Formats: sequence, structure tokens, C-alpha cells
Amino acid sequence: MTRYLIIDDEPIAHRIIEGYCQKLPYLEKAGNCYDAFEAMQLLNQTQVDLIFLDINMPELSGFEFLKSMPDPPATIVTSAHKEFALEGYELDISDYLLKPFSFARFLKAMNKTIGVKMPTAPTPSVEKGNTHFFIKGDKKIHQIQFEDILFVEAYGNYAKIYLEQEMILSHEKISSLEEVLPAGEFLRVHKSFIVATKKIKTIEGNRISIEEHKIPIGQTYKNGLMKRINKR
Repeated sequence: MTRYLIIDDEPIAHRIIEGYCQKLPYLEKAGNCYDAFEAMQLLNQTQVDLIFLDINMPELSGFEFLKSMPDPPATIVTSAHKEFALEGYELDISDYLLKPFSFARFLKAMNKTIGVKMPTAPTPSVEKGNTHFFIKGDKKIHQIQFEDILFVEAYGNYAKIYLEQEMILSHEKISSLEEVLPAGEFLRVHKSFIVATKKIKTIEGNRISIEEHKIPIGQTYKNGLMKRINKR
């Protein structure tokens, strides 16, 4: 179940989005907020996986609010102003819905954000005890050894797999790869990053060093990382 929050100063926008969300059984409403400050308070109190965010709001704009969060949930911007779309994508939003938008356009945004559509390529799978898996990328099928993986980075509807000698752009989402990678050897440390724990060189503040790479630690994932470290 995906818990969503609507942040918009227009009540009619809440009604439209709620109506669309009610058609999708995998969505559950976490709340309604009419300004950024109300949203900040709610986000500190409850789990939210997805926000529908308006841009033009009193005192603090949607983008200013988004920039203030160290590790925001998946975000779909809903706005009547198309000229802000580029700035939105630079902030790593999932999609930009131009008001008024249809249910078909809304559904497309949800499929892109949550990945409820069936993947076009077979999801990689491994048998218990295997040391590798096969995955499609760069118009080839690659055999990946678990021990060669440094980390995985989300890249829209794709994922970058960083190996010791190369980087492979995979046709899979990071969520699919998280299911494949052995939980005892890999850990999600950010909504956009999975790391091979034995490859971690140092942890400093909210950054992990793996070879020459610096990987951010999401606030919601930090406790899990520290628990894993303390077990070793």
C-alpha cells in the first residue's frame, strides 16, 4: 500500500486528486495539507510514500518546500503553470501534471512513479545460493556477479549498476533489483541508492564512501544502516 499526501492550497484540487486516487486500490490517503508548514508537521508524524505537490502556495512555494527536505518522498507536482516544469525535473520529481489533467494522464504518472505496470523486460531472479544473475542493459544481456557490485543508483525508470570495472545501465527499476540482491550483502541507504555493505570504505555524516564514489544516506534509512553496522 502506498500512502499519499496532497499539498495544495485549493480545496478543489484535493477533491479531484482524491477522486482519482480512490480508483486505485494500492493507494491510501495519509492526509490533506493546504500549505507547506502544515505538510512539514504531518510528515514528521506519519509515514508518507508519495506527495502531490502544488507550486504556488502562500509563504513557502512547493519547490522551496521540496528543497528544504533532505530526503523527500516520491513527488508528483500538480500545477497550472507549465513554465516551472524544467525546474521541477531538476529537483528529481517523478512527474509534472499540468492542471487540469485527466484521469488517463494521472494514471500514467502513477505508473511511472510506482511502477504498477508490468515491466517490458523479465524481472531478474536468482535461485537461493546463486552468486550471480542475468540482466538486460545496453542492448545486451549481462551476467552480473554479486561480488563485483559496488552500488546501484536509481535513474528514472532504469537503474545504474556500478561494478568494479564498469557501469551498466539496467532496464530494471531499483525496486526490482532490491528484491534480487541478497539482503545480507546489500542495503538500501537512500531512495535512490543500494550499496554493497562490504564495499563501504567510510561513513562520514550523511555520506558513504565506496572507492571514489560518495553516496548520500537518506534520513529514513540511516537507522537501518547503523543497525547493520553494529551487528558486524
